[in-house]
Amino acid sequence: MLSFKRIGESRWVQTAAGLAAAEYLRLVWKTNRVIFDPPDIYDRIEPELPVILAMWHGQHFLVPFVRRNYPGKVLVSRHRDGEINAIAAERLGVEAIRGSGDHGRRFDRKGGVSAFMQMISALEQGYTMALTADVPKVSRVVGRGIIMLAKQSGRSIFPGAVATSRRIELKNWDRSAINLPFGRAAVVLGESVRVPKDADETMLETCRLRLQESMNAATTRAYALVDRGQAGSSRG
Repeated sequence: MLSFKRIGESRWVQTAAGLAAAEYLRLVWKTNRVIFDPPDIYDRIEPELPVILAMWHGQHFLVPFVRRNYPGKVLVSRHRDGEINAIAAERLGVEAIRGSGDHGRRFDRKGGVSAFMQMISALEQGYTMALTADVPKVSRVVGRGIIMLAKQSGRSIFPGAVATSRRIELKNWDRSAINLPFGRAAVVLGESVRVPKDADETMLETCRLRLQESMNAATTRAYALVDRGQAGSSRG
């Protein structure tokens, strides 16, 4: 008898789930009134392209719709749930790089080295790289991986946050928010962080903390906008 786990790992189930997830997110995006903060988000990003877009785990589901026509790739874990995420991302026009970070400074686990080199290559080719900045199972704490990516590539990190007024907040490690349709959405861009090529350990930690602070501020601002219904520059 087939187990539910084996059924869930089958390619056709993962493909169907990924396509369904992509179309659901498309519905959410189209039926929410979107506010951009600051209003000139794209004017700030475009001179720096390609960039590294940083998000928190569980707060990233609508990010593919923010990229305009910029070529972009996203880092997706090798976990079986990551396969569904990769299919959904590619359905929405964002190519997936498979791999993930790990606790501490280990890049040699979970395909970390290969993924890191692919991200460097993508940035060199003009792709914006989107990835979650917190290390697995440690919510809202920026890991070293994204800082090293910025140092090695020379590209700026832009923290981003997307929130919706109608959502289901899960009580899991990353405090995931399942975005719902027919409400308000806010796209917030935080203060960018550039990591010097010659950054030593002290500077790397300074940049890590600066990014963490900027991401938390952007997230707080996004939820404040949708929950209080503040006015802003909305999508036309």
